[in-house]
Amino acid sequence: MPPTGRVTVVRRVSSNGESVPDEEREALLTIASGAVVASSGHLGQRALTTLLEAILARGLGPVAYGVYALAWRIAQLLVRVVTFGGVPALQRYLPAYEDDPERRSTLVGLAYATTLVSGGVLATLVWVSAPFVNDITVEQPGFPATLRAFGVLVALLGVVSTSAGIFRAVRSARGEVVLNRVLRPVVRLVGGVTALSLGYSSAGVAGGIVVCTGLLAVGIVPLTGQITGIQGTLQGARAEARRFYNHAAPAAMSQFGRVFQNRLDVLLVGLLLTASAAGVYNAVLVLVALAWIPLRSFNQLLPPVASELYSRGQVDQLNAVYTSVTRLIVTTVVPVLAVFVAFGPTLLGVFGPAYTEGYRPLVVYLGGVFVGSAVGATGWLLMMTNHQYARMTLDWLLAVLNLGLTYAFVSLFGLTGAALGTSLAVTVQNGIQVVLLRRFEGLWPFDRTFLPPLGAGLVALGVMFAVRVTVPGWPAVAVGVPAGVGVYLAVLGGYGLDPRDRLVVRTLAGAYRQKLLG
Repeated sequence: MPPTGRVTVVRRVSSNGESVPDEEREALLTIASGAVVASSGHLGQRALTTLLEAILARGLGPVAYGVYALAWRIAQLLVRVVTFGGVPALQRYLPAYEDDPERRSTLVGLAYATTLVSGGVLATLVWVSAPFVNDITVEQPGFPATLRAFGVLVALLGVVSTSAGIFRAVRSARGEVVLNRVLRPVVRLVGGVTALSLGYSSAGVAGGIVVCTGLLAVGIVPLTGQITGIQGTLQGARAEARRFYNHAAPAAMSQFGRVFQNRLDVLLVGLLLTASAAGVYNAVLVLVALAWIPLRSFNQLLPPVASELYSRGQVDQLNAVYTSVTRLIVTTVVPVLAVFVAFGPTLLGVFGPAYTEGYRPLVVYLGGVFVGSAVGATGWLLMMTNHQYARMTLDWLLAVLNLGLTYAFVSLFGLTGAALGTSLAVTVQNGIQVVLLRRFEGLWPFDRTFLPPLGAGLVALGVMFAVRVTVPGWPAVAVGVPAGVGVYLAVLGGYGLDPRDRLVVRTLAGAYRQKLLG
């Protein structure tokens, strides 16, 4: 079985005699196959990103790195909205129009055109506002030029994100991963390290990243069309625009609201604290991004699968898939969180001795990661079941609440307050989204099968802390991580895996073993 795309379905029976319906089996294995590919890509991306951040943190120094880090995080915020909802719209409609290539081409053309217009507007706004942002934040002479360069980068990354969204919508996990999780960080690493080696500071590093990303953006559009068979066109755009923007516009507003919910902390750290504090917080966010990998990996192909099941009216089947996938996310993320909680100071020390002060914010932030992961793909499911306006409203209500809370927390508690505000926002939003999914569609993932990974995780965390107390520094990580993960798997095995989890693990392990052996 290939690791991407549809799988061949034959009815199987689990070891305890429970039959897994064909539709559910197909959906689970498609999502899990995509998760395997995506997790590899995410890990590679995070390895490259962490390497670059460590090199820049040591090469630029705390202040210059803080300037770069704040400008980079602002650019990342804008990248989240630069497609103006085009990527979620592609996830919703490309699977539904599988038998209509002309409509698919028009949707892709609309997505690219929307991204280019939105990217141009954002780049212009960044260019004009850069001196003002500098005056109210870090007040460093190199910041305006750095931010302006990253403003151009936002438009370029929007094109790359749209291409990656096309691969994802057609269930090509490998294509999306190669583009978004491999090529993007590679060109960023090459551009940044090259500029640093030539003696440039933050603005020069930003410029090097822009040049390399521009080359990627120019080449990827025609290549995406050639590989997927969907060449973007604006022919027929008038007829499709209303449906496209009816989904894209509220999705864009939701994305913009989530910027204030989940990334307001970055802006407030730059506004209320120092450039050095911004650099420390950036190191925390690098590790937090690793903790989000399980959720994002399983969400790789869940949106198009959910859209297809919902379009067929198979809501019960969708709920079964939602439950199984969410349980797999929890099972995967718990040991990751245990590692970061137990060995956070040592891991932060990779960036330099000064960055270990980010441990407390890291632990607080991981609380939000746990809640966000434990409820699964609530946001995507709201959009894939045509409740995009409800999500948009919720995103903005919570954005306003988060603004006041996070400002107060940062003022009172510094970096820890920034993490606390974001963690609370993630918790409240996902809790409400779970309730909305149950109210609107009857979707509810939780049952007693979620308890075993939680219990095993607590035992593993105790083992890791015991190793940390008795073994110093990096040897503690080398000993504690394998020991903790081993105990976690042993305890989980003692509880017994759910039949669907066992089905996914065995089928994928067999498929990849066969692939590796040729």
